[in-house]
Amino acid sequence: MTLTMSAQVFAITSQFIEDHSGLHYEAVDRELFAQKVSERAIELGFDSLLDYYYLLRYDDQGGRELQKLVEALVVHETYFFRELEPLRVLVTLVIPEMLADRPAVRVWCAACATGEEPYTLAMMVAQAGLRDRVRILASDVSERALDHARAGRYGPRALRRIPANAPFRGWIEDASGVRAPDDMRTQIEWARVNLIDAEAVRALGQFDIVLCRNVLIYFSDPTVVRVAESLREVIRPGGVLVVGTAESLLRYGTAFQCEERCGAFLYRRPAR
Repeated sequence: MTLTMSAQVFAITSQFIEDHSGLHYEAVDRELFAQKVSERAIELGFDSLLDYYYLLRYDDQGGRELQKLVEALVVHETYFFRELEPLRVLVTLVIPEMLADRPAVRVWCAACATGEEPYTLAMMVAQAGLRDRVRILASDVSERALDHARAGRYGPRALRRIPANAPFRGWIEDASGVRAPDDMRTQIEWARVNLIDAEAVRALGQFDIVLCRNVLIYFSDPTVVRVAESLREVIRPGGVLVVGTAESLLRYGTAFQCEERCGAFLYRRPAR
């Protein structure tokens, strides 16, 4: 069941969501947005989306309901070894280059959803013999997604595009899928981070590499610019940002320099 959402209620509710999560909805998305918001509103006993908006804006103690709504709105479509070529370039070229003049490299997998990307990177780093020199932080805005990632258990959907000789060494297989080995689950640091919260991003410290893939497409142009600047601040000079293959920062005029490495595009923060 979907409650009626007028253009006015859509405008104020979608703007409220965007202000707090970055998720951007166009007018053509009103029906889909109304359907997802209705599910939460009906569950709480509301028959008016305007009344539900008033709850979010004025009576949501601690932002708990807003967080649950954002959980329902975010897209967690991901799988192991997705968009593999940029990861290969990082592991075979970029990380070894960085390790030539530092003892370790720190990588942030931002908006990691249910964790397939950081686990993929951890496996590739281990296969390259670099496990002890690469530190991985993985974050998402959804605590539910992070709980899934911490558990490290995945079924067929997450395993649907596994390349030949995928390095699943030590993973435990059963009838339902696979489970990450304990040492790999604890090797990755997990944190809930809202990318539009610049203060929270700065609190993470400095990184050599940031992966922020397939999330900017859900933001408006002004939000993309803000997030890119926030990411630039936490990337060390000479470090790199990797976005999704369907995403590009070139039209935004950011301070990053785009470079192509073996068919993969990286955005480097200038060394000076």
